[in-house]
Amino acid sequence: MKNNNRLCEDLDAEINVPTPFRCPISLDLMKDPVTLCTGITYDRENIERWIEAGNETCPFTKQVLETFDLIPNHILRRMIQDWCVQNRSLGVERIPTPRIPVSQCEVSEVCSRIVGATRRGDGKKCGELVRKIKNWGKESERNKRCIMENGTACILSASFESFARDSFEKHINLLVEILSVLSWMSPLGKEGRSKLGTESSLRCIIWLLRNGDLSGRQSAVLVLKEILHSDERRIITNTLRAIEGVVEALFFLIKEPISPTATKASLMAIYCMISSTTKNDMITSRFLEMGLIGVIVEAIVEADKSVCEKALGVLDEICNTEKGKEEACNNALIMAVLVRKVLRVSEWATELSVSILWKLCDEESVRIEAIQVGTFKKLLVILQVGCGESTKEKVKELLKLLNVYNKRVDCCVDSSMGFKYLKKPF
Repeated sequence: MKNNNRLCEDLDAEINVPTPFRCPISLDLMKDPVTLCTGITYDRENIERWIEAGNETCPFTKQVLETFDLIPNHILRRMIQDWCVQNRSLGVERIPTPRIPVSQCEVSEVCSRIVGATRRGDGKKCGELVRKIKNWGKESERNKRCIMENGTACILSASFESFARDSFEKHINLLVEILSVLSWMSPLGKEGRSKLGTESSLRCIIWLLRNGDLSGRQSAVLVLKEILHSDERRIITNTLRAIEGVVEALFFLIKEPISPTATKASLMAIYCMISSTTKNDMITSRFLEMGLIGVIVEAIVEADKSVCEKALGVLDEICNTEKGKEEACNNALIMAVLVRKVLRVSEWATELSVSILWKLCDEESVRIEAIQVGTFKKLLVILQVGCGESTKEKVKELLKLLNVYNKRVDCCVDSSMGFKYLKKPF
């Protein structure tokens, strides 16, 4: 659709796109024209978005829709395709013939067959059916929504648990396929998370997280993040505690990232695990022993907004422990990195950075370093531009602690550094 949109914009000055070929909603060249009961034709993607937003009228005629059926307009689509071919010399690309969207009945039938194949232990047949669902999902976002709305996540989760319990080494290819589909299904649902949260399922997921290819590892961490991001995270974390290699697998996805998506999922999984444990838990201790703080600080330096916020969230949670604070205070970069991120990323990143600074400034040496990297000035700016009440209280406490050192420590930064952000909105 984006290519077609740019195409219309670029060619409008050179060629007249016939009005009947344009979608009345977007005014872009239609690639999958469908007709409503009112007789008006729209591009499928646009009219589906209109209906899903809760609208019950035809956008063009304003008539109340008696039915939401979308009838493919094959004649108009062929005319558009012919027009594209005729104008190929002007750079117009022929729109492909759209596939018929999957129906609820088709999804339900395949899900029923997956249940049957799972009960029989027929991994081969189950794999064929899972690949069918996977291919449907690849065709369009609409297909993905239809698949998710029919309880497919629960069916696949139950199948995954059954074959993982039987022998995940024997069914590894099937289990990888199931995870690849589950990775784009959110939420998984309470029953689905329950099936994936069993010890046999988690052992398989962690094995794939450690030994799978790049695609398999990404699918595994995305599903693990979904399992942990729930009310059952404490129970799941207790189960994970007995599984060897989970900490190492998540740690190396941060240290040696395979994709931004996997990095964010890994950070969220780590956060859920350490936030649902006691302060001296072995999982948190293991992350610290491996050097998680140093890896996260280095990742924050060049991270985008989303990764930066999640990394700061993990760091803030780790600093709730005495060992975590000690390790953070010993990191040579952390203070400068935190101060640099204040007012530069987002309001949430600023609040997290202040929270971490507030937890670390217990020691005199830390306060002196904080002054040297310009913390005092940044804190004053935060008060001027505004922040939440909780953050404001932390800022005031920090200013009181640092004020003693402010006049007798030579700052190593430009004196204007803290104030150039005053006009920058959150």
